[in-house]
Amino acid sequence: MENQTNKTSAFTPLAEDAFLSLGAQQIAYIKKVDLPDGAHGVAIFSADGKPMAAAPSIEIAEALLRQHDLEPALVH
Repeated sequence: MENQTNKTSAFTPLAEDAFLSLGAQQIAYIKKVDLPDGAHGVAIFSADGKPMAAAPSIEIAEALLRQHDLEPALVH
């Protein structure tokens, strides 16, 4: 049986910046928003929170993201 101490010491935790960037190239977030004119829409954000685009519905936002090889995640 291997020494558990050696296994644990081989583990190197991710730096905070590296951890925060996990999934940044694969995931985008969709959130319903109220526009200033009273209309409703859907905002699309990158994994790090930067606004990317807007769409009139969740279904269209999901389709846009999948066309760009991103996995949509809904934010409530």
